[in-house]
Amino acid sequence: MENLEMVDVSAEMGVPGVDDIQSKPVIGMEFDSELSAYDFYNFYGGSMGFSIRKNNAAKSKSGEITSRTFVCSKEGHRKHDKRDYQTKNPRAETRTDCDALMGIKLIRQIGKYRVTDFVDTHNHPLIPSDLAHMLPSRRKISAAQSIQIDLSHDSGIPLRSSYELIGKEAGGRECLGYLKVDQKNYLRTRRQNMLAFGEAGSILKYFQDQALQNPSFFHAVQFDSEEQITNIFWADPKMIIDYAHFGDVVTFDTTFKLNRESRPFAVFIGFNNHREVIVFGAALMYDETADSFIWLFETFLEAMSNKHPQTIFTDQDAAMAKAVSFVMPNVYHRLCTWHMMQNALKHMNSIFRGPGGVREVLGKFLDEYEEEEEFVIAWNAMLDEYNLRSNSWLQRIFDFREKWARPYVRWAWSAGMKSTQLSESFNSDLKDYLRSDHNLVQFFTL
Repeated sequence: MENLEMVDVSAEMGVPGVDDIQSKPVIGMEFDSELSAYDFYNFYGGSMGFSIRKNNAAKSKSGEITSRTFVCSKEGHRKHDKRDYQTKNPRAETRTDCDALMGIKLIRQIGKYRVTDFVDTHNHPLIPSDLAHMLPSRRKISAAQSIQIDLSHDSGIPLRSSYELIGKEAGGRECLGYLKVDQKNYLRTRRQNMLAFGEAGSILKYFQDQALQNPSFFHAVQFDSEEQITNIFWADPKMIIDYAHFGDVVTFDTTFKLNRESRPFAVFIGFNNHREVIVFGAALMYDETADSFIWLFETFLEAMSNKHPQTIFTDQDAAMAKAVSFVMPNVYHRLCTWHMMQNALKHMNSIFRGPGGVREVLGKFLDEYEEEEEFVIAWNAMLDEYNLRSNSWLQRIFDFREKWARPYVRWAWSAGMKSTQLSESFNSDLKDYLRSDHNLVQFFTL
């Protein structure tokens, strides 16, 4: 074993029957370090079928350990927790007041630790050898395994699948040397380490690393008055190049929500010349206010060398509309017809009854009428037929008909798009890779 040195105790201490390589603790045995003593007793415990842990220790004024006791993991009893009455399913008691132990003491004259106490009697059944790998003190994730776990996690492979995969590569889960819960704990510790310098610092470092690898990588972070991250935008070089070629029509959507705070994940998306979905930029937002959208749209244009699209699609969000008109007043703003129809089903489903329902009544206003006069006449006829002159929802969508009705939008270049369902389809794919419990650092490093 590593860092493990055992001496010929029979020669130095006169203990009969002890071989040069001793597999069982003996009083008088010496070790170069406390760790070497722990490793030895841990190896012995595993071979016998019990787990160990560190117990009492004495230290010098300089902090050097002068004595240490290693005990069976079933030593003593768990301390009483005052919160036990609140626990619905308390953990079972696993300790049995076992007396097995190995004590060591620092011999300053030789600079080594000597075994001064050893009790080999247990008051509980020992674990069979084929289950020894499950003992807590025997479980350890090696450096090579940690790399495999990191790669699997960063690739979006779920914990269970990753554990099974690594186990198969090792020749079976019993050959791994750790359990699934250990892998889960490792990932939690890794996550905590990633946040050691704070969420903001970790994200900024990630962006800086990306910019060092490729100076064309663009990113921007908005902070609030307390220096907390609010909105984040980024675009890699491919996104920027794609926008330069195919950015005349952009669809913008914030449907997907990320992490426990349900932060909106915003995407700028379009088509290339093969009608394949391409991403122009992405953002993680604090909220969906007009001020946030104004910052985001201005930042997006900055990343794209201030090239404005000809047409932008959004949903019916009033804050988005305000931001578009403020930042891109000359860009044609179209509304997502799919979102409009979903809202119509909510507001008008009980009114427009019949075989076709809402879709039949309102659908023709989206596509059928080519001329404005024809559209207005048909609209007024519909209001009179259903006695809806005072309906506030219909009045609102009529007021911004220039953003969705065919007589008005047919003159604007749209590349064949009619809705933001392009980005919604993209967002549905994201669910295979992103989980709501991810923090910001995990989000960027996946």
